[in-house]
Amino acid sequence: MPTATPSAGLPVDRPSAAFNRALADESPLQIVGAINANHALLARRAGYRAIYLSGGGVAAGSLGMPDLGINTLDDVLVDVRRITDACDLPLLVDIDTGFGPSAFNIARTVRSLIKAGAAACHIEDQAGAKRCGHRPGKEVVPVVEMADRVKAAADARSDSAFFLIARTDAIAVDGVEAAIERALACVEAGADAIFPEAARDLATYRRFVDAVHVPVLANITEFGATPLFTVDELRSSGVAMVLYPLSAFRAMNKAAEAVYEAIRRDGTQRAVLDTMQTREELYDRIGYHDFERRLDTLAQARARAQNESR
Repeated sequence: MPTATPSAGLPVDRPSAAFNRALADESPLQIVGAINANHALLARRAGYRAIYLSGGGVAAGSLGMPDLGINTLDDVLVDVRRITDACDLPLLVDIDTGFGPSAFNIARTVRSLIKAGAAACHIEDQAGAKRCGHRPGKEVVPVVEMADRVKAAADARSDSAFFLIARTDAIAVDGVEAAIERALACVEAGADAIFPEAARDLATYRRFVDAVHVPVLANITEFGATPLFTVDELRSSGVAMVLYPLSAFRAMNKAAEAVYEAIRRDGTQRAVLDTMQTREELYDRIGYHDFERRLDTLAQARARAQNESR
């Protein structure tokens, strides 16, 4: 794990340092997906120490497209900036395969994330035309190519504490042993942690933990290949981070569909009012009244200045 030492031109208490602190303080660290800035604020209110921006979430939520490597670095950075501008929780970002075929592209991606206020990222070993990690038909690049991706990302860090996670999708393609060999190559190349995607049992996580000697992340996504293990179960297997990438997003989508259908069917939203966040709840969550008080203060100051000038 990188030490949180200051880097030139970066604030001392920067997002990467907050991520490292959270990882040290909470075992395992729960990292919840936030599809937008509003959800980031809700996650902070619920007590989470770190949040996540999913590449699949950017594709589906911001672009209305499938998670097939279609979204670009700029698409991701727009959402990163919106979240980091509104919320001070450290943000882990999915960068898929690095947004480009060369080390130069990957390096640009990492530098751009740091400038945008991200605390950490994960990069994967799928081929460029990637698929969702819990879908069949995945292809992985050779071990050497993946290690080169990780090295390019590690070398590009302008912040030495920026946390770099290497994700491997090789379990579904070549088996657990081959995936562990890839993980070890990634650690050697500079990865701070390992993300074995689509693990099917706790024993698999324990094998990774015992082999790699760096933090291991478990992706506990719904309706996928990995069972919905509890925090206690994952802790017993040595897992250091637990990711819930799209839980709130899925719930949000289901609720939106129900509301749209009800209004169209009934000609009114009365039947679904109890499923909605109230106006006052929204104002509370986004700090609306604080902004309004500032406007009142400015208006009062202007009025005083006008009276004094008469």
